[in-house]
Amino acid sequence: MMESLIINIDVPDLTKGVALYCAGLGFTRARSLFGGSVVELRSAAGAIFLIEQPAGSLPIPTMPIQRDYAPHWTPVHLDLPVTNLDVAVAKATAAGATNSGPVTSQIFGQLAPMRDPFGHGFCLIEFNSDAYDAIS
Repeated sequence: MMESLIINIDVPDLTKGVALYCAGLGFTRARSLFGGSVVELRSAAGAIFLIEQPAGSLPIPTMPIQRDYAPHWTPVHLDLPVTNLDVAVAKATAAGATNSGPVTSQIFGQLAPMRDPFGHGFCLIEFNSDAYDAIS
């Protein structure tokens, strides 16, 4: 049985990563681990760990793929609910995030697709009063 969820995000620069996820997205720095190569960040929803890994390094030693921090999309990404989308987008961009598309209206609210400084996609969502119940 799963007791909790741990989210690890590889970044090539911990300083920039901590700046975005703390100042831009509202996480707080909890502690450094593994000689300072990992930073645990906390939010009301739980923890994420930023792991410093250089571009070009091998995530799986037995596979011929390398870490690449060019803009990319993965089907696993963070959706971060916010109470004021305009303010949240402004804070995130001031801390190093970029818009990866226009803000769109959805049946559940407003959605802003974003990227962190390392190309990882995430979405900021301002739910309306029905949120995901509007879909069912």
